[in-house]
Amino acid sequence: MNTESTTADAPTHHRSTYPRFLLRVLWESVDGSFGFYAWMGVLTAIALVGAHAWAGQNAWGMATTGLSDHVSWGLYIANFTFVVGLAAGGVMMVIPAYLYGDEDMHDVVIVGELLAIAAIVMAVGFIMVDLGRPDRFWHMLPGPGRLNFPNSVLTWDMVVLNGYLLLNLHVCGYLLYQRFLGRKPRHRWYVPMVMVSIVWAFSVHTVTAFLYAGLGGRPFWNSALLAPRFLASAFVTGPAFIVLSLRVSQRLLGLPVPDRAVDVLLKILRVTTLVNLFMLGSELFTEFYTGGSHTASTRYLYVGLHGHRELVPWSWTSVGLNVAAAVVLLTPALSARRWLLHLALAMTFAGVWIEKGMGLIVPGFIPSTLHELVPYAPSRNEWKVTWGVWALGLMVFTLSLRIAAAAAQGRFSLAQGTTPEKGGA
Repeated sequence: MNTESTTADAPTHHRSTYPRFLLRVLWESVDGSFGFYAWMGVLTAIALVGAHAWAGQNAWGMATTGLSDHVSWGLYIANFTFVVGLAAGGVMMVIPAYLYGDEDMHDVVIVGELLAIAAIVMAVGFIMVDLGRPDRFWHMLPGPGRLNFPNSVLTWDMVVLNGYLLLNLHVCGYLLYQRFLGRKPRHRWYVPMVMVSIVWAFSVHTVTAFLYAGLGGRPFWNSALLAPRFLASAFVTGPAFIVLSLRVSQRLLGLPVPDRAVDVLLKILRVTTLVNLFMLGSELFTEFYTGGSHTASTRYLYVGLHGHRELVPWSWTSVGLNVAAAVVLLTPALSARRWLLHLALAMTFAGVWIEKGMGLIVPGFIPSTLHELVPYAPSRNEWKVTWGVWALGLMVFTLSLRIAAAAAQGRFSLAQGTTPEKGGA
């Protein structure tokens, strides 16, 4: 289907429409019901608590965390790794919509792109709080600092993250602006960017995996299967979170959600859930069957090591949640019950969060390169900062969904002015 507009070939609009567009975006973001204000109030309170905890961390140093010289990455980097996968998982809506021409996915594909934006915002937030002091950020800037490109894998990670953010901002902003003007978007202004974003999404999580796999002194991460496992888990959490977001948006915001779009995401999720479990089983077989000194980190994670079992409950909880979710997703009689399906989506999301978070980062440092075993547990301050960053990301995603819902309902147009009489839900 050709969605090009003949009238869009000439720039007939005046630049004065840009401020009106931004005002309308602002209005749709903040005008809502009591439930919306209550939700945003809770998120704001959590974000402020996190900001206060981060201020204390800046004042007193990383001593406020549970990190040490032996375990230098913890809860912050664990969540960073997870949300990068969540951002990459947003491409699961883009592929069916643009590569296979699924019209139903076209109606809601912007939700995946908005999720990618919110997830990248959180990823940058977790990097900032892990730096210890925000003034150290200038070391990463070209010019004042030393970017060390292209030798540093960390530099590649920063490039792909910011590039992915800019791609999604361009696509979402252009589509919403054309909807505001009442025009059909021109393919050449966004479709090439969409195609690039598909490849970019794979590179985002692959480069992140290479950050760990390239550290030769950490045998737990030295696996060629690490990058495929990253992608498999990303394509589990992405569709799971998007389906839940679509259901909530459909009920509370009136976002039109075709049933076929949800069915496509669930079909993808049924496959990727099994692939993720298969890769986990392959890793466990290799580690426990072959044995050797390099399996110490895995033993610490799943059965404990020298009396230390701090992460064992986390690990088996993750396995249990993923297996239970897979059973529900693959059993038609169970997945037909919507409440049980939604519970399975939440379980697989939480299971992968544990697997990609504490279950991936911490064991890489235990035992240390000096064969010392120093346990790590996040401090209360770390949890406050972490939930503050998550609250910030959820605020960005919530406001974005409101704009997308207004556009889908036809309430987002230049003809209606910047402040319509009736707001959204």
